[in-house]
Amino acid sequence: MANTKAYAATAPDSGLAPHGIDRRELRADDVAIEIDYCGVCHTDIHFAQNDWGITKYPLVPGHEIVGRVTAVGDQVKGYAVGDRVGVGCMVDSCRECEACKDGLEQYCLQGMTPTYNGEDRYDGSVTFGGYSEKVVVSEHFVVSIPEKLEMAHAAPLLCAGITTYSPLRHYGVKAGHKVGVIGMGGLGHMGVKFARALGAEVTIFTRSESKVAEAKHQGAHHVIVSTDEQQMKDAAESFDFMLDTVPVQHDLNPYLNCLKYDGTHILVGLLEPVDPAVNAGALVGKRRVLAGSLIGGMPETQEMLDFCAEHDVRCDIEMLDMQHINEAYEKVKKGEVKYRYVIDMDSLKQAG
Repeated sequence: MANTKAYAATAPDSGLAPHGIDRRELRADDVAIEIDYCGVCHTDIHFAQNDWGITKYPLVPGHEIVGRVTAVGDQVKGYAVGDRVGVGCMVDSCRECEACKDGLEQYCLQGMTPTYNGEDRYDGSVTFGGYSEKVVVSEHFVVSIPEKLEMAHAAPLLCAGITTYSPLRHYGVKAGHKVGVIGMGGLGHMGVKFARALGAEVTIFTRSESKVAEAKHQGAHHVIVSTDEQQMKDAAESFDFMLDTVPVQHDLNPYLNCLKYDGTHILVGLLEPVDPAVNAGALVGKRRVLAGSLIGGMPETQEMLDFCAEHDVRCDIEMLDMQHINEAYEKVKKGEVKYRYVIDMDSLKQAG
């Protein structure tokens, strides 16, 4: 019999419903975690509905997991029963390639093992995510949640947080830099908070005049409405960096023109072909860089959590009972959440 309560999708149009799964017995380097909270990422929806054509059903989503250690394998050294811990978007990698040895497991040359919809490297089983009571993960892919961070608010940091922190750190954003953040959703509002905490002057680019006040509330020094031609013209060649969090196809060219020479436009939301095409002259003529960034490796993810504790950076969340996950998915698709749903797993544990 299945030993763990979970919610799963069983087909693209099935929605999520109660579904029992088996969690493995502890391996020597494993940590068993009782899940307290799990964030809801738009990626969860894409996989549940098979938007990318690669979903393996049944699918248990969830890669923003926080909870407490309940047991450890006999070779585990970094964690003990009762510790506050988290699990993000990956649960394994080859651990031997150049990327892994550099602490960049997300770029593993053999491919990282995602927290859900992946294949376990040892027994070939499909990985199941955090919409469940508990999870068992190798110690290497577990992070500590600092005491200063509220557990529920920490959950989205393991995806939305590290996705925006990693490129800002990699490209050396610091005091004196001007950073534009494109988009005002779950990723965008975290980008504002991190860039500001790193000392940069931060501007939000939004298509909606209605989001101006909210952008300033989130900490943006300035707001530019990107549909206003005059505002975009006035912003030309002003920015050192653009952090582009928009997950759907959009025209990059107006934003590239806002970069100074040697400026960098970083894509963290778009996973589709760029359309319309980029004007290469905008890159060549000013030695601009168009870059992409995934999540962060395990050392950087821990660094990010410690940074959040030190600088009081937290994700804005709305709490959710597991039983309302399907309604929540619809609201996420409509952009009606500010800015991340977090599931209280007590609602699953207490269900019959």
